[in-house]
Amino acid sequence: MMDLGTLTMNPTLDAAYEVDRVIPSRKMRASAERYDPGGGGINVARVFVRLGGNARCYYLSGGATGVALDGLLDLHQLVRTPIRIAGQTRVAAAVHERSSGQEYRFIPGGPEVSEAEWRACLKKLETAKHDYFVASGSLPRGVPEDFYARVAAMAKAQGMRFVLDTSGPALAAGLAGGDVFLAKPSISEFRSLVGEDVRGEKAIADAAMAVIERGHAEYLAVTMASEGALLASRSGLLRLSALAVDACSAVGAGDSFLAAMVHALAMGRKPEDAFRFGLAAGAAAVLTPGTDLCRPEDVQRLFEQSISKV
Repeated sequence: MMDLGTLTMNPTLDAAYEVDRVIPSRKMRASAERYDPGGGGINVARVFVRLGGNARCYYLSGGATGVALDGLLDLHQLVRTPIRIAGQTRVAAAVHERSSGQEYRFIPGGPEVSEAEWRACLKKLETAKHDYFVASGSLPRGVPEDFYARVAAMAKAQGMRFVLDTSGPALAAGLAGGDVFLAKPSISEFRSLVGEDVRGEKAIADAAMAVIERGHAEYLAVTMASEGALLASRSGLLRLSALAVDACSAVGAGDSFLAAMVHALAMGRKPEDAFRFGLAAGAAAVLTPGTDLCRPEDVQRLFEQSISKV
């Protein structure tokens, strides 16, 4: 069975609630209370394991909230390698307002990480041995912008295919190293990367192919929410429309997409089929409330539905 390692530099303890109405200054009684381990790489591992794979989570963990995060990972039966830091692991909240159907998300910036701590993380990764290695999520304060480029070079030297899902300067620096197998920016992250407000299918496709032609990644998947997604590689372009579903929560759609695509690639599926499987997982994720991510049966059903329309 193919094996995955994931890195989450700024993980979260995710809390989800429901209220009738969000009212300023009022004490609102919440229901449907749920707590999950979160952050990009951890979410990817959760979905990868649900789909039948093996995954190990590498992540920074600090303070009492870090201990709680460790416990939640154990409850989810995820193999974990925490790297201890002095700062507190952040707590994020998603509040669903039943009266309007709207969802409110509150995401703190997270702790500041010292040089000794991020170097300890790199040291820990020197012994990582996996088929694929996914670095996903933002970099916390104090970590250099080229951190993911360093991890990518290390992963390549250790024979792992490196997958990157981040934003801003961390994405640009990570891609600049040229050791990325697959990158998955959202359309807003992609526009920030290329430095212009690319719109229209041709402009987005041309910009995506330019990233590939510069040798920054072997595959580039740009997710565009209701507009679907685009996959660029040396073999050309593939554009898929979004799958129509009734959205319940937007939490974890991108992470579900990435986990499913990597799982399919690890199982030996063609990149085109893996891309389609990822799109199905992203759509499946919005069917679940709060921080629950996608369910395998929904992923398979939506994947088969997309195949039948080809």
